[in-house]
Amino acid sequence: MNEVSERQASKPRHERPGLPASLYKPLTDSDVKEIAEAAFQLLEQSGFQVFSSTAFEAFRAAGAETDEERNVVRLPRALVEDAIASNPSVITLYSRDGGCDAVLERNRVHYGTGGTAIYVLDPDTGERRPSTVEDVILNARMVDVLENIHVFTINVFPNEIDAKDDIDVNRFFHSLDNTTKHVMGGVYSLNGCRKAVQLAEMIAGGETALREKPFVSFITLIISPFKIDKDYGEITCYLAEKGLPVVVPTEPICGTTSPITLAGNVLTHIAETLGGVALVQCVRKGAPGICGSVGSIPDLRTMNHLGGPIERAMINAAVAQLAQHFEIPLYSTAGTSDAKYVDIQAAYESAMSNLLVAMSGANYMHDAAGLMEADLTVSYEKLVTDNEILGMCQRVLRGIELDGDKLALDLMVVKGPGKDFLAEEHTVRHMRDEFFVPRLANRDKREAMKHPSSALARAKQFVREVQWKRTDSKISPETRREILERFPEIRTAT
Repeated sequence: MNEVSERQASKPRHERPGLPASLYKPLTDSDVKEIAEAAFQLLEQSGFQVFSSTAFEAFRAAGAETDEERNVVRLPRALVEDAIASNPSVITLYSRDGGCDAVLERNRVHYGTGGTAIYVLDPDTGERRPSTVEDVILNARMVDVLENIHVFTINVFPNEIDAKDDIDVNRFFHSLDNTTKHVMGGVYSLNGCRKAVQLAEMIAGGETALREKPFVSFITLIISPFKIDKDYGEITCYLAEKGLPVVVPTEPICGTTSPITLAGNVLTHIAETLGGVALVQCVRKGAPGICGSVGSIPDLRTMNHLGGPIERAMINAAVAQLAQHFEIPLYSTAGTSDAKYVDIQAAYESAMSNLLVAMSGANYMHDAAGLMEADLTVSYEKLVTDNEILGMCQRVLRGIELDGDKLALDLMVVKGPGKDFLAEEHTVRHMRDEFFVPRLANRDKREAMKHPSSALARAKQFVREVQWKRTDSKISPETRREILERFPEIRTAT
């Protein structure tokens, strides 16, 4: 057993990534089968509009029915079933040091950030402001030390980067420079995506090394309802050809880009993302395609997108059941809130959705920490408080175990009535492994507190400590120098 494996094994089980869960199922087994059949029917009879010439030709070559005049592609059931069969059922999102690999399979659960917010709540002033390169850096550093966040999905946009082709290389470089956890990110142009892949290959030691152990992955998008646009289609095909993990998520909103009902939204979700997986497999058999569910419901007063409704969690939990049915890894959504401040609303919306989606067995829950204000803003304090919420979710997923001597029947018989268990060896052996120990929650008695502090105050202090702590680059000095010479458009931190 290597050093990393020993370190993981020494932790309480609920502190290790990848716990399995199937505790919450909003759909019955017959519901799952009915929606799965409806998805095949929808893809075969209605299909997609495809505006990427590379994607269109890949579908045509694989046997899809195509209508060039209308840019419509219809996918025969056999084509989709073949894609499901050839897509890997297990995809590992590798960390660079091996300490936090996320193995997406069946109902194993992992958590991460996400959202590509365009604002942050400034950790010094508390005011909302446009996010910058410095925020990409600080978020990566925060995630690197938060134990219940397993993947860094790049969660803020560097607003000072004007050139579209320079956005991706800046976001990925500063992320990889500041965390060894897996880095996932949306991409903004094909040229930018190529640059991000090239810098990752430089860090990995070559194209083959990166493909064999990818520590980066990429997010494209299916445009609801049932559209593959030119840019995302071309980027998806490029990443599939490279053999790198690519998420093909969909974001249908009830009543606008999907039917108003939750069932209709779930059907839209699974049909659209299966179409994305089919595209990946049409380009390269066996390439790692990941289903994605990001949609939600609207505010019926304004029809604006909402981040924190409980129905969003229910939808994502249902899509998790469908992904498990098809045995395809899933990128899901949870932990978001419509709150504008780190307040009670932010806490209960994030906690409810994180717990429900985790209990469904969704493989990778992005947006699970830090995101608020209908996915527009990241709060550093919320990032820390959500990390604590996710630790509690982990303890729920672990469940109550009866293995070994945990039932303690023999001990209770020996002790007899009226005796306590405080000094027992059984207590000492299990006390550090059995309970979740919070970082922020105040469990002291009021009378014993010399300096009372709230969980939010402790979160603020944690952010300050990370913010002002000196850290070294996570990239070797020689490789880092080569990357900066090759990509002068990378804006270095001030």
